[in-house]
Amino acid sequence: MKTLVIDASIAMKWVVEEDGTALALALRQQARLVAPNLLVPECANILWKKVQRKELGKDEALLAARLLQSAEIELVPTRALMETATRLAIDLGHPAYDCLYLALAIKNDCQFVTADERMVNKIRQDKRSSFRNHIAGLSESASGKT
Repeated sequence: MKTLVIDASIAMKWVVEEDGTALALALRQQARLVAPNLLVPECANILWKKVQRKELGKDEALLAARLLQSAEIELVPTRALMETATRLAIDLGHPAYDCLYLALAIKNDCQFVTADERMVNKIRQDKRSSFRNHIAGLSESASGKT
């Protein structure tokens, strides 16, 4: 079974109905999923924001948190990814938080799947082909184009 790195944009679609939810759920059946342990506070923060914006009620957010807490995602400590993520952030002009996911994919020689099309496009436009090989948008990954 292949390994994929996923971010909060994918995990949140498992517990909150959004565009791409079906595709994100399909990834759970297709691969072993890993993420930097940054995924936990990112998802918690997104749930908090959704409550603040009245997109979710408190009980809905807490249920979503419990579901994500028990999801089968291997969480990887971020310390060993720090230098690579920093280099990527500087070279790409993109936030280091997001680059931690890409750094993990590079380290594991697998793909990072995200629903963040802005990031996918930025990396695809980068002239360093090794970066382009390690990222996929949600729709292309779920359709097997990766």
